[in-house]
Amino acid sequence: MIEAYKSDWQNYSIEQLQYINAKGVWTICQMYDHLIAVAHEYLDNVELCAKAEAEHGLGKTEFGERLYRNGGFPPIKIKLPDEMNAPPNNQDSMEKLTTRLDHVKNRLQEWEWKVGAINPNLKVKHGGFGWLNAQEWYDLIWSACISIIICAKRPNSNSILKMEKKEYTKY
Repeated sequence: MIEAYKSDWQNYSIEQLQYINAKGVWTICQMYDHLIAVAHEYLDNVELCAKAEAEHGLGKTEFGERLYRNGGFPPIKIKLPDEMNAPPNNQDSMEKLTTRLDHVKNRLQEWEWKVGAINPNLKVKHGGFGWLNAQEWYDLIWSACISIIICAKRPNSNSILKMEKKEYTKY
């Protein structure tokens, strides 16, 4: 999927990546920035689970249970509270986005084979979903990527932004 992202934005000029279509609507650059930031945050939590010493019997919130039962985020736009909803960065160049995305890819690959061996009772709390273990945090990265792709509606685009959930593959 990451290679598809990188291939996709080659179809755009920097002006198109940073074009603000309407107030409150993210640019393509902001969408990628958000995906990168969230992936790093969730991978940091995978690492915290791996380093945790105390097991937690605590579980997910009702929304967290529904999210995992349904296999990921619903294909709707999710609005965060204003204090958590600062607009993502819209200034990165294609080179900077590529470098940042490559770093995410490397971290994902680093954890791909380790995550399944982490004790599932070692958890870190998510503000909306409750207590998640390392595998759940790792899976949440892919779910977030798919959700944003499905929700991104860009006119006149035949790019990955219109990709169906069933079509994605990791990396």
